[in-house]
Amino acid sequence: MSAAWLPGFPAAAQQAPDKAEAGAAEAKAPPAPINVPQTGAKAEDLIRNLRKIRLPDGFKISLFAIVPQARAIAVGPQGKAVFVSTRDVNVYALGAALDGEHEVRPFAASTTMKVPHGVCFAPDGTLYVAELNRVQSFANAEAVYRDANVVGKTVVEQGKLIPPEHEADNHSRRVCRIGPDNKLYITLGQPFNVPPSDKWALYPPLGIGGIIRMNRDGSGRQVFASGIRNSVGLDFNPRDNTLWFTDNQVDRMGDDIPPGELNRATKAGQNFGFPYYGGGHVRTEDYKNETPPKDLVFPEVEMVAHAADLGMSFYRGSQFPKLYRGGIFSAQHGSWNRTIPIGARVMFTSLKKNGHADKTQPFAEGWKEDDGSYWGRPVDVAELPDGSLLVSDDYNGALYRIAYEGK
Repeated sequence: MSAAWLPGFPAAAQQAPDKAEAGAAEAKAPPAPINVPQTGAKAEDLIRNLRKIRLPDGFKISLFAIVPQARAIAVGPQGKAVFVSTRDVNVYALGAALDGEHEVRPFAASTTMKVPHGVCFAPDGTLYVAELNRVQSFANAEAVYRDANVVGKTVVEQGKLIPPEHEADNHSRRVCRIGPDNKLYITLGQPFNVPPSDKWALYPPLGIGGIIRMNRDGSGRQVFASGIRNSVGLDFNPRDNTLWFTDNQVDRMGDDIPPGELNRATKAGQNFGFPYYGGGHVRTEDYKNETPPKDLVFPEVEMVAHAADLGMSFYRGSQFPKLYRGGIFSAQHGSWNRTIPIGARVMFTSLKKNGHADKTQPFAEGWKEDDGSYWGRPVDVAELPDGSLLVSDDYNGALYRIAYEGK
C-alpha cells in the first residue's frame, strides 16, 4: 500500500485515552540529562525492593541500569549495546556489559522524536525506531550509540505511517520486529476502547488495529494481520517462523472479562476478531449483533483479564534450564480498572512440539504489594548475549537482569 491513501480519509474523532496501560497522556518530560545517574538513593531503593521479587529456584534478579521511562528493549546483535525506548521523546542507549556501572545516555539526541516506542534490530546491526507516525533506521547503531549527533535514515516519512488525522494519545505505542523474511513488522493500535462502526470501517485497509509489514526501505507496505485492538509486544518463533503477539483487550466489561491475549499468526491475512470479540471468545456489546468475519483466529492463550500484557520474547539462549528454552517470556504491566489489581509480573509460556502454546504461569512476580499498589511495572523483556533476561520497568525507570545461577 503506497502513501497515496493519506489525503482521502475524513478526520477521525479523537477521544480521551482509556488508560489501557494505565497510560493516560502524560505531561512532557524535562530535557534528558547527558548521562543518567546510576547511583544514589534511587538505586539503593530499587536494589532493596528487588528482594520482594519471587522467582523459581536458582534464579536471581538484580538492577541492571536506571533508564528513565524504560519501555521497549532492543539488544544489539553484536551484544555491545542495549537500546531502550520511551513514550516521550527519547531513546536511551547503554553498553551491554554485565560488570561495572552503565553509562546511560539519550541516543541520537540531536534528532527530535515523538513517542519513539518501537525499537528493533536487523541482523546486520541496523536499528529501527518506530515513532507515533514515522519510522527511522540507524545503520551500525551499536558502534555509534555514544554519538549524540548521529542521524537516521527515513524509512517512513513523518505523517505517513498513519494518516495524521488518526493520530491519538491512546494506543499509540508502536512495537516492531524484523521478520525471517527480512521485512519490517510494526503494530498499529487503534485509538478507541471499542471503535464506533463508522471509524472501524476506515481502519483495516490502513493497518490500524493490526500489524503491517514492509521492506526495510519502507517500500512494499502490506497489512499482515487485522482484528487486533492494541498489540504492544511481538516476536517470531525461531523454530517455525510464526509470529506471536500480545493484545490488550477491552476495558470496562467487568473485573474478569474479557481475557488478555497471546496470539499466533501462521500466515498473512489472518483476522484476530476485534472488535467483534473483546478478548478471547467474549463478544463486545457494541458488535454483539454483527456477524464476525469467517475463519477468525482465536488466541493461543487467554490471559487473566486486564493484566495489560505488553512486551514478549522467545527465549533463544541456553543459560536457563531446559524447561524455558524455546518458550515465551512476556510482561504484564498491571491492571488499572480492576477491583482487585492483578499483573505487574513476568509470565512464561511453554510450547508444545506442534508449535502451539502449552502452559502459562508466573515466572517473576512481586512488583505488586499486598494492598494492590504497585512499586514497579514491567513493560518488556529481552535476552542478553549470555542468555540472561532483561526486564524494563517504566514506573521506576529501570532495567532489571534475571540470571540463572543454579541450585
